[in-house]
Amino acid sequence: MDAILLSWVPTAYLLSAAILVVPFGRIADIVGRKLVFSWGISVLSAGCLLAAVAAHGWVLIAARALQGGGGAMIFGTGMAILTSVYPREQRGRVLGINVAAVYVGLSVGPFVGGLLTEHLGWRSVFWTSGALGGAMLLLVLSKLKGEWAEARGARLDVFGGMLYGTALTGIIYGLSRLPDATGVGLLLAGLLVLVAFVRWELRTASSLLDMALFVSNRVFAFSNLAALINYSATFAVGFLLSLYLQYIRAFSPQEAGLILMAQPVVMAVASPFAGVLSDRIEPRIVASTGMGLIVVGLAVLVFLTAETPIPVLVATLVLLGMGFALFSSPNTNAVMSSIEPHQYGVAAGTVATMRMTGQMLSIGTAMLVFALVMGPVPITPAVYDSFLRSVSIAFGIFALLCVGGVFASLARGRLR
Repeated sequence: MDAILLSWVPTAYLLSAAILVVPFGRIADIVGRKLVFSWGISVLSAGCLLAAVAAHGWVLIAARALQGGGGAMIFGTGMAILTSVYPREQRGRVLGINVAAVYVGLSVGPFVGGLLTEHLGWRSVFWTSGALGGAMLLLVLSKLKGEWAEARGARLDVFGGMLYGTALTGIIYGLSRLPDATGVGLLLAGLLVLVAFVRWELRTASSLLDMALFVSNRVFAFSNLAALINYSATFAVGFLLSLYLQYIRAFSPQEAGLILMAQPVVMAVASPFAGVLSDRIEPRIVASTGMGLIVVGLAVLVFLTAETPIPVLVATLVLLGMGFALFSSPNTNAVMSSIEPHQYGVAAGTVATMRMTGQMLSIGTAMLVFALVMGPVPITPAVYDSFLRSVSIAFGIFALLCVGGVFASLARGRLR
C-alpha cells in the first residue's frame, strides 16, 4: 500500500466511529443499550476477522470502517449503561474505573500488538482481537442482566443523522488533509453542513441531538467544550515525543515506547481516585486542577532540546498523566450527571465525538506546524533544528489551548 492508501487504515476507523457514535447512542436510548452494545461487539469482531483475511488494501480499509461502526455502538452505550446502573453518588468512582480500564488497554495494546506483529505477522493482531471480541460477547450475554431504554418508542431523526455524518466527514477528513486546499475546502464544507444540522435540530420535534442541552445546560455545554479542548491539546503529545525520542535522541521504537508508557500508566492508576474525588468535590474543581497540571506539563515541553535529561521528560509525562487523570473521569461524571436518563446514550456519544474530533484537531495542528516550519521533507539530520522548533511551537499552541480549557472547565458552574 502506498502512503496515501495506508493513511486510510486509521482514518477509516476514526471517520466511521465519529459519524455513527451519536446516532447509535440515540438508537440505544430507544431500542435498548445492552442490545446495541452486544451488536457493537459482534460488528467489531467481524471487522477484525475480515481485516485478518484481507487480500487487498481496500478490503482492509473496509474492514476498519466496519470496526469503527462496531466501536461507535460500544462508545455510545458502555458509559451510558454504567451511568444507568449506579446511583449519582457512586458515578465518579465507577467512571474512574472505566477510564482506568481504557488506559490499561492503551498501555498494553501497543506493546502486545508489537510483539504479535514481530513474531506472528500483522494479521495476528486482528485474529487476536476477533477472538477477544468473541469472549467479550459471551461475557456480556451471560453476565450483563437487564436492559435500559428510557426513550423507548421515540422516533429516530434519520435526516438529522445524515446531516451529522456528512458534517463530521468533511470536518474530520478535512483536518487530516490540512494544509492542502482540499483539506481547507472539506473543512469549510463540513462546517457549513454542521450549521445546517444545528438549524434542522432546532426545528424538528424528534431531534437526534437536543440542542437545548448546549443552550440551557451550562454544565453539559462547557464540559463537552473542555473535553474537546483537552483532547485537541494532548493527543499529539505522544506522537511528537515519539518522533523526538527516535530521531533526536536515537532511541529504538521499543525504548521510546517504554518511556512514553509513563503517561498512560499514571493515568490508569490515578483515574479511579480522581473519580472518587469528583463524587465528594465539585467535578469542575477537580477537572480544572487537572487541566492546570496539563498546562504546566505542556509549558515544560515548549523548552525541549536535544540535551533535555530523560528523567525530566519522564517526570513531565507523569505530570501530564496525573493532569489527564484528574480531568477525564470528573469531566465525564459532570457530563453524565447533568442530563436525564433518556439522554444517556446521546450524552455518551457526544463525549466520544468530542474525543475523536479533538484527536484529529491535535494531529492536524501538529501536521500544520510541520508543514509551515519544516515543509514537506523527510526528518533528516539536516532539518533537526527546524524539527525541534516545530515541536516547540506545537507544544506552545497546545499549552495556550489548555489555558482556555481551564476557563471553559471553570465556567461550567456547580453540578451539585
